[in-house]
Amino acid sequence: MQDAQTMCSICCCPTVKILMIIFMILLIFAISFGNSLTLAVVFGSKHFHTPHGYLKASLAMADLAIGIFVVPLSVYAEMTLLLKDSAPGWIVYNSQHTHFHPCTFIGPVFAGCTLVSITTVFFLTIERSIAVLKPLHKDAVITRRRTSMLIIFSWMGSFFLALSPMIFSNEIALQYNSCSRMCNYALKTTTLPSQAWHILLLFPVFDFTLLIGTIITNIISMSTIRHHSKKRKHLARAGCHSASGPSFSDIKAAKTIGAITLVFTASFTPIAVFVLGNVIGNEWCIFSFFAFWILTASSCWNFIIYSVRDQKFRVRARQLLSSSRIKSSPQISEK
Repeated sequence: MQDAQTMCSICCCPTVKILMIIFMILLIFAISFGNSLTLAVVFGSKHFHTPHGYLKASLAMADLAIGIFVVPLSVYAEMTLLLKDSAPGWIVYNSQHTHFHPCTFIGPVFAGCTLVSITTVFFLTIERSIAVLKPLHKDAVITRRRTSMLIIFSWMGSFFLALSPMIFSNEIALQYNSCSRMCNYALKTTTLPSQAWHILLLFPVFDFTLLIGTIITNIISMSTIRHHSKKRKHLARAGCHSASGPSFSDIKAAKTIGAITLVFTASFTPIAVFVLGNVIGNEWCIFSFFAFWILTASSCWNFIIYSVRDQKFRVRARQLLSSSRIKSSPQISEK
């Protein structure tokens, strides 16, 4: 277990600590702004009141929760360690600690929202693949009611899985990790109880299973899109028009989900590697810091990808921002 002497495991330099705090604060604003605007676009425009829009909103809510709950605790902990000589009791793990530990709440929130994100990306991929592979059956198969049920199931299932280490094992604890600068699950002892490390492996197994399924589905969708594009070009040269196949909006949305999948794959892979290494006894302190914060930073990438690739989303976001400026300008002039 880690103690107060390992709190500077990455670097004790105050300048580096200040830079880390600034990065965390900027990340809070980026995650909160991007995902709040995404929710405003989805719920504020009838065009996005679709199953695809609901899944986007679910993903944005999971990412927003990370920016509101998870990152601020890390900022508070790092500022406390920077300004005080000794670390608060909740930061230094103590098996006899009887008071409320913030990580008891923040840890499952981080794990649960992360699992919700990867599950939602998987559902988005399936939804787009149906639109591409079976465009005529899309509206019959993908309904708002079914999508809402899937969203509820993903949140319940993800948080149950996030809480499973605390429910099914006494050998696993939540603590503020001095390496990752986050609340993480860790083994209470240096030995590896069979039940405990099997439970910890649930996270990378679940992540990789969904990621592999998402990647394979995206490959099938992209292959189908490529086939239809070639077919349309051939018919256009012959002076004919094809009424079958996915629409251009469905194709563009599928490519957008493909870009999101690449970001999530790049973000989740270091975490999965770290968990596997941690289970076999490797600490990998510096690697764990970058792995966890790359994953956290991915919470603001969805908004960036939507803004770049989705023209309707970009236009609606600009309208919301411009309208908010217009409403605030009279108040400024009156003053």
